[in-house]
Amino acid sequence: MSTIWVRTLWQLLAIVVFVFAPVAVAWDVATGLLALIAGLLFLLGWHVFHFGLLMGWLEGSLDSPLPRGSGAWEIAFAGLHRRVRIRLGQQQSLTETLERFMRAFQALPDGVIAFDRHRHIDWINERAAAHFALSAGTDRGQALTNLIRHPDFVAYLDNGHFDEPLIYRGGRVEGLTLLLQVIPYGNDQSLLVSRDISQLERMETMRRDFIANVSHELKTPLTVVAGFSEMLAEGYEEYSADEVKRYLKLICEQNGRMQHLIEDLLTLSSLESGGAPPIDERVEVAPMLHSILNDIKALSAGQHEISLAVEMPSVLRGCANELRSAFGNLASNAVRYTPAGGRIELVWRVNAENGAGEFVVTDTGIGIAAQHLPRLTERFYRVDRSRSRETGGTGLGLAIVKHVLTRHQATLAVTSELGKGSCFTARIPAERLLSRQ
Repeated sequence: MSTIWVRTLWQLLAIVVFVFAPVAVAWDVATGLLALIAGLLFLLGWHVFHFGLLMGWLEGSLDSPLPRGSGAWEIAFAGLHRRVRIRLGQQQSLTETLERFMRAFQALPDGVIAFDRHRHIDWINERAAAHFALSAGTDRGQALTNLIRHPDFVAYLDNGHFDEPLIYRGGRVEGLTLLLQVIPYGNDQSLLVSRDISQLERMETMRRDFIANVSHELKTPLTVVAGFSEMLAEGYEEYSADEVKRYLKLICEQNGRMQHLIEDLLTLSSLESGGAPPIDERVEVAPMLHSILNDIKALSAGQHEISLAVEMPSVLRGCANELRSAFGNLASNAVRYTPAGGRIELVWRVNAENGAGEFVVTDTGIGIAAQHLPRLTERFYRVDRSRSRETGGTGLGLAIVKHVLTRHQATLAVTSELGKGSCFTARIPAERLLSRQ
């Protein structure tokens, strides 16, 4: 028997013992019964009053405090208070758990849209809103197919077979390629998961282009080598000594071109692999630039006016081979894209404002149109393909320059005017310039 009923019985017993019995003994039984009825009515009114307090609390707002009672009602209100406190604690725990799940869904790198069997949106995370140009606030409750009307997507939902994902292009966000998959769960509920694969698709395109470019670059010299080799092998005695010598020279030139291309590919592959940082060795700038000067004079074969000015002898902290490759590529490109009789200037200086070292290559060559400037450091990208091939360029030089400079926390700046020449500036941060002591 609960404590409340025990207390109620004790109250009834008290009325009988302390009200009815004394009055019945002092006066008569009838008077005692009247006193007993009055006591019972008082007890009933007391319970009705507390019951009214309980009903008022039940009909009030959810956050209204429990009324205070006495006697058996104090125990009842205390029990209710304990249950309310436990329920509020459970509700708070559930709310916190739900919030954690919502934050987790918001933090996902993929977009998530929850929708019901009528395709009405229940919830959208921020990434999905960005993928489909939706609003988590205003689009909730809208039909998914009213907002994403692409025929391929509607057909994917209508088909109902979600084992394979859908490649989604041409959506409301330009240039975005998404991988979509529907995941059913619960009672007629589903999740639409979207993943941005634009970068992967671009990388795949670059890979295909890279393979095609390498194949194309190797095809021409291989064709020359194979053709002349077969021609000489089948009828060597039919050709004069001068012709044989000329054919062998062409074979050697094309062989050298392939070797140069393979060396550049290996260098670029090593730089792009994200290997160890460059070796921190002392690199004397002046001797390195004089060596590069001799190389490009040999490449020019006296067709250009070439000068070198080292305004301040400096020592760099970095990888000598990588820096020489980067600076050498900038200088040799100037020779390749400057017509005979042009002028090429190599300058090393230290910026007085920020202390950065600057290697500047200026030429009076063919120049570069503005639309080409953003793509100059792409692999195999050439402004003038025929001229680059004639001078032995592989189309990888500036890609190598970009990666070497990045590994040395340096940058490349390019200014150019079509028909008037170009200026390439490699800026080495002041932190990589060492004292000559």
